[in-house]
Amino acid sequence: MVLQVTDRGLVAQAEYNSDLFEAATIARLLEHFEILLEGIAENPARRLSELPLLSEAERRQVVVEWNNTRTEYPREKCIHELFEEQVQRAPNAVAVTFGKQSVTYEELNHRANRLAHYLQKYSVGPDVLVGICLERSVEMIVGMLAILKAGGAYVPIEATYPRERLAFMLADAGTPVLLTQQRLVAALPKPANALCLDSDWELIARESRENLSLAVIPENLAYVIYTSGSTGMPKGVAVPHRAVNRLVLNTNYIQFSLEDRVAQVSNASFDAVTFEIWGALLNGATLVGITRDVSLSPADFARELREQNISAMFLTAALFNQVAAEVPDAFATVRTTMFGGEAGDPKSIARVLKHKPPLHLVNGYGPTENTTFSACYEVKAMPDDAVTVPIGRPISNSQCYILDAHLNPVPIGVPGELHVGGDGLARGYWNRPQLTAQKFIENPFQPDARLYKTGDLTRWLPNGNIEFLGRLDEQVKIRGFRVELGEIESVLGRHPAIRECVVAMRKDENGRDRLLAYYVCSGKRVPSFEELLRYLKERLPDHMVPAAFVPLDALPLTPNGKVDRKTLPEPGNGRPLVEGLATPRDAVELKLTEIWQNVLDVHPIGIEDKFFDLGGHSLLAIKLIAQIEKVFGRRLRVATVFQAPTIEQLAAVIREEIQEGSALAGTSLVEIQSQGTRPPLFLVHGAGGGMFWG
Repeated sequence: MVLQVTDRGLVAQAEYNSDLFEAATIARLLEHFEILLEGIAENPARRLSELPLLSEAERRQVVVEWNNTRTEYPREKCIHELFEEQVQRAPNAVAVTFGKQSVTYEELNHRANRLAHYLQKYSVGPDVLVGICLERSVEMIVGMLAILKAGGAYVPIEATYPRERLAFMLADAGTPVLLTQQRLVAALPKPANALCLDSDWELIARESRENLSLAVIPENLAYVIYTSGSTGMPKGVAVPHRAVNRLVLNTNYIQFSLEDRVAQVSNASFDAVTFEIWGALLNGATLVGITRDVSLSPADFARELREQNISAMFLTAALFNQVAAEVPDAFATVRTTMFGGEAGDPKSIARVLKHKPPLHLVNGYGPTENTTFSACYEVKAMPDDAVTVPIGRPISNSQCYILDAHLNPVPIGVPGELHVGGDGLARGYWNRPQLTAQKFIENPFQPDARLYKTGDLTRWLPNGNIEFLGRLDEQVKIRGFRVELGEIESVLGRHPAIRECVVAMRKDENGRDRLLAYYVCSGKRVPSFEELLRYLKERLPDHMVPAAFVPLDALPLTPNGKVDRKTLPEPGNGRPLVEGLATPRDAVELKLTEIWQNVLDVHPIGIEDKFFDLGGHSLLAIKLIAQIEKVFGRRLRVATVFQAPTIEQLAAVIREEIQEGSALAGTSLVEIQSQGTRPPLFLVHGAGGGMFWG
């Protein structure tokens, strides 16, 4: 930019690369500069942070017009009351179906009422937290609904979490009772005041099936979901009834109907389940449970969507990418497919758009603290050169403000921290008043309202959509899970052989996100990869366990004395401190080893190593199964990797499959159709020739 003094005053001239900038962008930049200069001239004593950059028109646009999202919905009712209204409207409509089990709205209501009456024996009432540790099932829905009917708030507990984490969550929540199943009790910490919905149901069934009458208001809590915390312990996000109602009723990103069949793909501890369950049940639709095994097999999942006639669903971006890679037309019969939880992949989206896409393909964005979704963007096209996917505009009854460090609105195109508000805001963090005050602040644009500081770096696009640019802190997203790197560092740092450590997220050669741990030992002994892996798996969920551990003599520091994360060395795919690895004994094990090394990006691998101990997870298991099918021509279920987690065990399964195939060939049976759900068709040559089946 060049400034010249003329008879007319200062004249500014901007020279720019038209390949990088649009003329409208430069025009806005010059306008902002002019407004800044006028502000300095009028108020020379004001701080720079207090001077304006936006014109009144642009300020009104980003603060008011793009946040004018109010719609009418039942603000003064609770979730269970709205469900009971659906029961009155259509008592015989199917509410929930899981496999071969289905229940009507009336049946679900009666079962939940009996359990709610029973819960009152435990003094469950408004803002009393009740733990719920149940597998995806009708019983899980009964449990959630019953807790709300009893006036309480449910706390989802994942049985696969380490005992130490489960014990902290139950103690922090102060739950008087935990709803669970008999087969899960052994995994729970003792003592746990467990009420098993299977073995204890005879007692529960004696209670009244009539609706309860309790003084519960929309401001009371509906649930508390625990997310990763930077202090080393998870923190509970406390969500009221009204926030859930705002998410699924009369909103602008999806229109539910009585005919909808909504897939439940998420676990109860992931807040997307709020959209799935209450999106269905508060709109008179049917909730269809999808088992974990099916959801992790793209081909099975695609078939299930068709056979179950699913019309609305949500997937994490990572799972969406896996399905898009294997079965890009999987969503052809789905009216609305939503994805989110982390940044969307333009290539995966473009692939789906080219292969019979759903009627509506929507990118959903939002932190748990604002009840699942804050903004949404319907993707109708994806440019070939796209590197990001917009997160869209605020959904109904929500606001999005992009602000600088002084809480001033930033101009269009200028990065700032996204702050979200509206009726979806959580009450705060359970038992964490200081953290609540830090993250939930006063709304400078609306009296008596609050905003949540997301920590996400974003910017307004000229068309009113928001673009996600990254994080301002050390929080990351791994397969849809929000992870505070500080929590992993805190736990790893308690290992007696480690003096200091830092955890970072890096992409591998295949573009996959990996958690990496760097550490400095407290003495001469260097702990092995297996030792550190075992130590963390006993204390953290699998998605928070790093894929590699890198010993350093010292952590790199910036001139200010902080850890310089940018200069942390690349770990490569080498596996440190490995001795005595069992090597492949035949062609099957050798080929499997090559597949594992490619999928896991780890070298070397022994045939006795466990897939999940080497950084494997459910999404990589999908890729592993796909590679096995290509190489061996044998289609295994994803569950096989969990049942046979070593190369040695998996090779035995494949050998058996091959032997069965050979036996089949010996009887002149030739497979002509390996997929599908129809009964097999046999064709026998009349002259005694070969037999074909399909």
